[in-house]
Amino acid sequence: MSSDAESPVGPPPWLNAPPVEPYPYEDTYDLRKGPDLHHDLLGLLPFVGMWRGRGQGGFPAPEDYNFAQEITISHDGRPFLRYESRAWLLDDDSNAIGESVRELGFWRPTDNGDGIEATMITPDGVMELYLGKVIGTTRLEMETDAIVRTPTGAEVTAGQRLFGIVEGALLYAHEMAAGGQGPHPHLSARLIRVGG
Repeated sequence: MSSDAESPVGPPPWLNAPPVEPYPYEDTYDLRKGPDLHHDLLGLLPFVGMWRGRGQGGFPAPEDYNFAQEITISHDGRPFLRYESRAWLLDDDSNAIGESVRELGFWRPTDNGDGIEATMITPDGVMELYLGKVIGTTRLEMETDAIVRTPTGAEVTAGQRLFGIVEGALLYAHEMAAGGQGPHPHLSARLIRVGG
């Protein structure tokens, strides 16, 4: 075929298309704004919001440490929640002294709202798949079903997470198995609703 022959397929349709407008769909943690919460998510409704508070970390770090954290649990009208967590280290006077763990993920209800599937990913090369149950409307229990790591990712082998709404606050406990050791307390915190 000669170099000046035309492609039988032609140019891709996006090649000369006009510029794209900003993303047209809203993601919200405030149930008073944006799309309606999907009916499959009603059992998880108390968790939707922006939360901020303090916690303590430990294993696999050599010593316990204090941190602050902000968790946003939002939706866009479809039957899943988006989970985003940002944490930062605190000194004994509650001053920020460095960035800490970040996580992104998605929670999907199953079993008519009695179960939950969750994916969580961190920038240290670990993706966890959690399966669990929704207990009432204020408690979630999850355990890892699978963990995928990059070749240089942290050596995490198992995890368990418990989330609960207690007196209007979001409390959680996270256990982790890593570095050839069995499950140990990893993170726990109490966060207050600051939005939603």
